[in-house]
Amino acid sequence: MAPKYKLTYFNARARAEPTRLLFAAAGVEYEDVRVLREEWPALKPNTPMGFLPILEVDGVTLSQSMSIARFVARETGMDGKTKLERAQADAFVDEIEGLVPKLAGLLVFTTDEKEKEEKAKEVDQLIAEKFGKCEKLSGSDGHLVGNSLLWCDLVLYNIAYNIEEVYKPGTLQNYPKLAKVYATVKANPRIAKWVAERPTGQFNI
Repeated sequence: MAPKYKLTYFNARARAEPTRLLFAAAGVEYEDVRVLREEWPALKPNTPMGFLPILEVDGVTLSQSMSIARFVARETGMDGKTKLERAQADAFVDEIEGLVPKLAGLLVFTTDEKEKEEKAKEVDQLIAEKFGKCEKLSGSDGHLVGNSLLWCDLVLYNIAYNIEEVYKPGTLQNYPKLAKVYATVKANPRIAKWVAERPTGQFNI
């Protein structure tokens, strides 16, 4: 019997979206629970570590967004074909995942214009540093690692989507190999369907 998955997060993409993209790409059914902000105080004490997302799998609750995504990647065979591929994929995720809170801090939680300018400089520098490293290490056939869709591709896609669609369109022009990875994921029929149909969410990232 296939496991039953229940993913709980706020009504936003952010830290839960890599896992949602994994489920979408694999064609795996799951319960997508979206918690309203006013519901969170009552729910928080019942979560293992006091924050979301959480993933419930056959009665066991998992925490930490990247640990959850890595688990689902293993469950769906998108963690890598070999031990070396899995290590390489993990390294890409570790390198770029730190962009998520920085982008959120700038695009969602900062309202003062002067503060936005300062944070934008920091974000631009971070994007250049991290994407520059990943560009050098990326494969050239539309995947960061190997020749199949892996979870690192989806994590990159999620971050690059926020940059290209929300923050600074055209950024990927400076990183042709990463742009090819982005295009590969974007063209995946299951991903395209999910992106077209997913809830708008409370925030735009």
